[in-house]
Amino acid sequence: MKLSIKLAVALLAVGGTLATASLPAAAADEQFIPLLAYRTGSFAPLGIPWADGKMDYLKLVNARDGGVNGVKITYEECETAYATDKGVECYERLKDKNGGASSFDTQSTGITFAVTDKAFNDHVSVVTMGYGLSQSADGTVFKWNFPLLGSYWTAADVMIQDIAKKVGGEDKLKGKKIALVYHDSPYGKEPIHLLKARSEQNGFELLLYPVTAPGVEQKSTWLQIRKERPDYVLLWSAGIMTPTAIREAQAVGYPRDKMYAIWWASSENDVQDLGDVAKGYNGITIHNSAEHGRVHEDLKKYVYDKGQGTDDDGKYFGTIAYTRGLMISMLQVEAIRTAQEKYGKGKHMTPEQVQWGMENLNLTKERLDELGFGKLMQPVKTTCADHMGDDWARIIQWDGKKFNVVSDWYQSDKKYVDPLIKDLSAKYAQEKKLTVRDCASEG
Repeated sequence: MKLSIKLAVALLAVGGTLATASLPAAAADEQFIPLLAYRTGSFAPLGIPWADGKMDYLKLVNARDGGVNGVKITYEECETAYATDKGVECYERLKDKNGGASSFDTQSTGITFAVTDKAFNDHVSVVTMGYGLSQSADGTVFKWNFPLLGSYWTAADVMIQDIAKKVGGEDKLKGKKIALVYHDSPYGKEPIHLLKARSEQNGFELLLYPVTAPGVEQKSTWLQIRKERPDYVLLWSAGIMTPTAIREAQAVGYPRDKMYAIWWASSENDVQDLGDVAKGYNGITIHNSAEHGRVHEDLKKYVYDKGQGTDDDGKYFGTIAYTRGLMISMLQVEAIRTAQEKYGKGKHMTPEQVQWGMENLNLTKERLDELGFGKLMQPVKTTCADHMGDDWARIIQWDGKKFNVVSDWYQSDKKYVDPLIKDLSAKYAQEKKLTVRDCASEG
């Protein structure tokens, strides 16, 4: 038994391979990060590059840096097929493994909803960069949730801001029709609160069109759109639903340059097979994730040139969805590093200690440059009360061959977003009978 454990640890140290050995407790020089993924199912076109990016960054940290201050990152991927029940099974199986999961990127809004209540009891962080429960930005209620860098309310608000800019200002939104075509699931419904608040304030008519999963049957939806003739369409889709929507838009003659897609429907794999059919299609990025940075060069040097890259055929490396995966893992690793600054460099961090690191992130421009993310992200700082940090986004547009950044930087308008966060987080605390944290007293 002792020999097999030593062998497993040795393999991890050399290659950064999957942490499949069952150790009775975490080794002092290891830190475990579970990787929930969906490489199968209707969302696989999105899930594969996202999962590749997450795993590759952890490989890079081990290969380039020797881990986090000498603490090797171990990991295990668990397939969910975007099914909530499978995601919960992965969470339950991995949460206590190897000294406890550092944090979970559930890779699904539905799974996030299902495990949030569990996380309060299990004391493990749920990291949802660009998805999940938008109100969980309120750290006084959601101690264990971190919708880092931006939420679906960020995306919806920025879309409305860009539309307002195109029509000549927010006052010109009055009388317009804006449609939301959305995956009929918790994921697709997330932006509705923000869009309703905006429609009441700005005077546009909000049209809602739910699409049943997996989203391959949309003809009736787009016939309604042809009839109602909305000025703009916001698309909350993923996987196979995205190219289906674009083809149906073409079929009814709806202009693709009047469409705005959430970031999970705004990667090359969503439109590359459509070519000019998708020309003019607008997407949104989390921070500046359509850019390439030095981190991509480091990955090639330390991981791919050594034949250790996750993307075997190079199909997804460097795509927007892949880069988002890098960003997610980087945030998880930096939370571990931040925790070590308080609790001891070179030591294994418990899930509770990593939670402290999550809500004390301070990624300055200088630090992002050191990590190779200087072109991809703006500085980000979290606090006990603010678990999202600084939300930034840009608009990209497909030219038939590639996405181009076509806007300056945007942030969500706090006068619309903050009241929703405050109201819905308070309701959640009341329903769940949670004690609201006093961040001032916690120091």
